[in-house]
Amino acid sequence: MQKPVLSGMNIEQLTEFTDSIGESRFRAKQLHSWIYLKSAKDFDSMTDLSKKTRETLKETALLTDTKIKQKQVSSDGTLKYLVEYPDGNCVETVLMRFDNRSNLTACVSSQVGCACGCKFCATAKLGFVRNLTPVEIIEQVLTIQRDTGLKVTNIVFMGQGEPLLNLDNVLKAIEIFNTDFQIGIRRLTVSTCGIVPQINRLAQLDFQPTLAISLHAPEHALREKLMPIETKYPLETLMPALKNYTDGTGRRITVEYTLIKDFNDSVETAKQLSKLLMGLKCNINLIIYNPNDVDKYEKPLKDSVHKFKYILEQSGKKVTIRLERGSDIDAACGQLSNKMR
Repeated sequence: MQKPVLSGMNIEQLTEFTDSIGESRFRAKQLHSWIYLKSAKDFDSMTDLSKKTRETLKETALLTDTKIKQKQVSSDGTLKYLVEYPDGNCVETVLMRFDNRSNLTACVSSQVGCACGCKFCATAKLGFVRNLTPVEIIEQVLTIQRDTGLKVTNIVFMGQGEPLLNLDNVLKAIEIFNTDFQIGIRRLTVSTCGIVPQINRLAQLDFQPTLAISLHAPEHALREKLMPIETKYPLETLMPALKNYTDGTGRRITVEYTLIKDFNDSVETAKQLSKLLMGLKCNINLIIYNPNDVDKYEKPLKDSVHKFKYILEQSGKKVTIRLERGSDIDAACGQLSNKMR
């Protein structure tokens, strides 16, 4: 008989489990705390449980069935994990730390591979394998917490896969992050390349994580060269959906724009983007292109980046340049490809 895996269970499920092994319901609350808030690595570390209870747990259950296949440490402190699931499939997840901030941000994957085929993204070459379950998504954060002993404070769905093409499972994972991990909904961000029907669905929910849209070009022909999704959901349908989302929810979205040298970083392109985003309640996050093995694009010049930012700021938008984290271990935006070192 296969042992149940406790990581991923909510308090009700843990209570059913403790009932089944003849333990009190208080034990379920202790297990819940050890799993989600104290990041227990094993049953022996659950020191407020009796030795007999810990032995029973080892005999009847598994804490986790997810393994670290590879761990890499960047010179800037970023950690990248290649996480392996019981079926042998792997995804990458990243912990980003910033010297002047207390936030610990986990970048999680929502799918094994990705079907969207963005030209500047290394995950695209993996193709689509399968969706991740809610438990497989949260196991990425649990893996980080167990390994580091740190508590993740922010989660971004910006790893491998398109979250809105696995929306039901992503929403269930978000509920667990919010309820069981006690991470505020405003600290949970879902990034999409622009799946319009699912954006409309998100707008109807009672609670919304922060929505980020990967835009990367201000007009159809240019965006289509980078992102095949533009053919199915072009800007002329995407932009009204984003406007409906912000109007309906009152939430500001984040526009992500990767700057690529001599492709989408010109002054004229900045003016086009400024015009496109006029009237949309949003912040703009500029991302410096990170080289990978998939394409031959190049990083933009610093002067181009600052001119681009300046022009956008003239429209009254808040514009930030994303800090580059983990590029030396292929952990930065667009670099996740399950590459072993």
